[in-house]
Amino acid sequence: MRMPSAYCAAAALAVLSFGFGAGALAQTYKSDDIVKHFQPAMPAPLTRTMCVGTEADCGRAGQVVKTASVAAFDLVVRFRYNSDVLEPDAKINLDEFAKALRTPQLGSARFVVEGHTDAAGSPSYNFELSQRRADAVAHYLGEKGVAASRLLPRGFGPSRPIAGDPLAGENRRVETRLSSD
Repeated sequence: MRMPSAYCAAAALAVLSFGFGAGALAQTYKSDDIVKHFQPAMPAPLTRTMCVGTEADCGRAGQVVKTASVAAFDLVVRFRYNSDVLEPDAKINLDEFAKALRTPQLGSARFVVEGHTDAAGSPSYNFELSQRRADAVAHYLGEKGVAASRLLPRGFGPSRPIAGDPLAGENRRVETRLSSD
């Protein structure tokens, strides 16, 4: 699968996105694509020099110390208005996500499952709804064999909109991110 170059160049961020309704983009990903995304980059060639000291000391001596990092891979699940029910398109992609998380390569990775809402309704109701959405995704992934200890569901309500309009449907979502803990 080829990711748009804007994602790679801007933040090395790949996004799984699916939804429904007017203008919604339905996209299906495969578990192999997810696993490949997390494969470590090829290490830099080894040199025959050695620097004793801190990374900063070696940098001043002209030796660059590079550490490998893996770009984030976000899974975005969209919801209907006032709903925490997973739609069929969401389940198809969550099945592939769960399959990827069960592979040996990702078998120990932990994820934060972040629930979000639009700004319609009271803040307290929206925070509760966003937590239900995050719990629905974590529960579904658990049913597909992902250990609950690897998932941290958290509700954010309308506090982190992704669309300019706080009432936009794009804000009704769950994002699943690799945990840095």
